[in-house]
Amino acid sequence: MDGLVGLLKVRVVRGINLAYRDARGSDPYVVLRLGKKKLKTSVKKRSVNPIGHEELTLSVTNPSEPIKLGRPDGIMGDADIDVAPLLEVLHMHPEDLRNGAIITTVCPSTKNCLADESHVCWRNGRFVQDMILRLKNGESGEIQLQLQWVSLPAAK
Repeated sequence: MDGLVGLLKVRVVRGINLAYRDARGSDPYVVLRLGKKKLKTSVKKRSVNPIGHEELTLSVTNPSEPIKLGRPDGIMGDADIDVAPLLEVLHMHPEDLRNGAIITTVCPSTKNCLADESHVCWRNGRFVQDMILRLKNGESGEIQLQLQWVSLPAAK
C-alpha cells in the first residue's frame, strides 16, 4: 500500500445536459471513487442541469490512479479524472507565479474524458485545475469540476 501523497479537493460545480430519466428530468448526484474510497454529492431533484458547488475531499495514495466519476447504477454515464497534470506542477515554486497564471493546458483526446481544454493554474495560493468532463457510457451529459490540491504538512 502506498503512503498518503496528499489530499485532493474536488468541487462538483454543475451538470450540463444530463440524460432525462423520467418526464420531469432526473435526480442526479455524483459519486467519486478512488481505490476503495467512495464519496457522494447530495441528490439534485428533477434537474438535468444541476448546480451544486459541492466539495468532496479524497486522500490520494497512488497519483497514477484515475478518479472514477459516476453513479453505481451506471444509469447517467461515467468518466475518469486524470489527476496527473495537476500533480505534475506541484514541484514548482509558487512564489515565482502570479495569481491566475496558467501553468499547463490539457487538450481533449481519446485518452481522457475532457469536453474542452482544461487549465492547471496558480490561483489564490493553490494549484487548481478546472475541467468539463464528457460522460461516456450514457446518453448525454457533462460535469464541470474544479480540482484543488491540498498539500500535507511536511513530517517533522
